[in-house]
Amino acid sequence: MPKPNFIVYLTDDQGYGDLSCMGATDFVTPHLDALAARGARCADWYSNSPVCSPSRASLLTGRYPGHAGVRAILAGHRTATGLPSSVPAMPKALKKLGYQTALFGKWHLGTLEACQPQSHGFDTWYGHLAGCIDYYSHIFYWGMNKPGPGINPTHDLWDNGREVFENGAYFTELIVEKAIAWIRQAARDGRPFFLYLPFNAPHYPMHAPKKYVDRFAHLAPDRRIMAAMISAVDDAVGEINAELVRLGVHENTCQFFMADNGPSRETRNWLDGRSDPYYGGTAGKLKGHKFSLYEGGMRVPGIWSWPARIPGGQVLSGSNGIGAAMDVFPTLLRAAGGDPSAYELDGSDLLPMLAEGKPSPHANTDLYWEMNGQTAVRRGKWKLVLHGQLVEGAPPEDSVHLSDLEADMGERTNLKDKHPDLARELTAAAETWRAALEARWKRDFVPEAQGVTALDGKAKA
Repeated sequence: MPKPNFIVYLTDDQGYGDLSCMGATDFVTPHLDALAARGARCADWYSNSPVCSPSRASLLTGRYPGHAGVRAILAGHRTATGLPSSVPAMPKALKKLGYQTALFGKWHLGTLEACQPQSHGFDTWYGHLAGCIDYYSHIFYWGMNKPGPGINPTHDLWDNGREVFENGAYFTELIVEKAIAWIRQAARDGRPFFLYLPFNAPHYPMHAPKKYVDRFAHLAPDRRIMAAMISAVDDAVGEINAELVRLGVHENTCQFFMADNGPSRETRNWLDGRSDPYYGGTAGKLKGHKFSLYEGGMRVPGIWSWPARIPGGQVLSGSNGIGAAMDVFPTLLRAAGGDPSAYELDGSDLLPMLAEGKPSPHANTDLYWEMNGQTAVRRGKWKLVLHGQLVEGAPPEDSVHLSDLEADMGERTNLKDKHPDLARELTAAAETWRAALEARWKRDFVPEAQGVTALDGKAKA
């Protein structure tokens, strides 16, 4: 069999419950549902961070954010640093194996040339470098767009490092049009390809064409625009799959879909000046959202499809089905014939789980997260959160929160007093991991150079 092609889709601020195959009942996502039906839907899939830049760094490097050099949401001004070029990234590793590589969409891993996509192995890239843009003007309006005080709107649309202007073109549709044109060219070339398609949607500002908004007239305004934005992404996935079929490469194309973190509650989603939290996205039965280390902050939809290798109709859940963004690099590398042991990786190859029905490599190992003062660990069915926050900037809900996720995926019941020995053991493991990460961070990376502070001193997208 020839080497497979790879497509990695990433959505932005999409909740666990915001696909019909993940439980949404008020709108449908037929193309993503079909992708899941053709392969494996992972019900216990995780981002490695509850915010975007660190989660993207993990996806592309196969490492925990703190081992990749990105632990916070990065600034978007034109001199912002980000992912160090010294950290090996997935596209660069795949290029060594003969792959064509391209990115169309949101980068958010640094704006300086040394941090841009071409410095991490992308032959071709098109999109925006900062954390979010207006979907039609492609302007970055938010407070992290300059190193000093004040807010100056900054245009942020680039074609291989050259600023381009597509005023009026809806960004989701724009990048898919570019991606399909590139896929056609890549298929003609005859070499395997790696396409990274990180959508800005459904991150604020909440924009969608009328044709999508009109599909959901029965929904409340906040939910309607969320459904419209996700529906545009769903249609994009459908267009790409139709093109893969037309080109005769669908069977041997491995596709993966996930969200970068949980749904946003940020008031700027409203666009009408109100100050109450936003309710358009949902984490389903999960507790928490973006910025939180409870499940709703980083447990997200995860879908794998590779008709030639991964059996269809799978729903992987529980301890034996755990996966995380940092597993994508070693999984694709192994599928391409590479050797994950040649790289420093925290993730694991998931092909035995996806293609052969074997338990997850995380079934009997610990999986960790950290975000500012929060630290969390999952060990099998058990999940411990230290200083967990439901609302960013608020005091921790509990200093120690222990849950049995198989019995209580919503982390509603704190079992720390019922299982004190386990709580102490997991606390020690989390604190030991966090201390080692902090030591390495101080030794290998310079956080002051990352430009992660907004006007109010807090990290924001």
